[in-house]
Amino acid sequence: MSIRHSLLALLEDQPRYGYQLRIEFENRTGATWPLNIGQVYTTLDRLERDALVARDGDDGNGHVVYSITAAGKAEIRNWFAAPVERNNPPRNELAIKLALAVTLPGVDVKAIIQSQRLSSMKSLQDYSKARRDTALNQRAGDIASLLVLDSLIFQAEAEVRWLDLCEARMIQQGLAK
Repeated sequence: MSIRHSLLALLEDQPRYGYQLRIEFENRTGATWPLNIGQVYTTLDRLERDALVARDGDDGNGHVVYSITAAGKAEIRNWFAAPVERNNPPRNELAIKLALAVTLPGVDVKAIIQSQRLSSMKSLQDYSKARRDTALNQRAGDIASLLVLDSLIFQAEAEVRWLDLCEARMIQQGLAK
């Protein structure tokens, strides 16, 4: 996830200080990915160093307000225009765990799959409930939360299907009963 680009996009909307950026990010993504305030300020420092944002004074209460520069606007336009690359996939802890488990003696791979399936199903139910609740009480601006929840639902569904495939492969190979 690009915190750098997320902050730039929020600053393109309007100048803000760090805590406002954190709150706005969480509001617009349905608080799915909590953002550490230290990470916000570290990222702002880098964006300022790279001349993508500039300090725009303070808000009168001692908070430094940042605004996006022309270079920052160009950067965000390029980010929105470019597809998200899949050539360097993020590390998937579950895939790594199962890959190691099937290569080590004495590891109950079927138990790992079952435990994860239960957890993934619980997540799927929670995301689905949150999506239903959000859709039923939809307010202006909830479309962003709905999109994020839809993505999480699809990811959880895909994980459950993948776990089913893993279990079938284990049975096919005679490694699970």
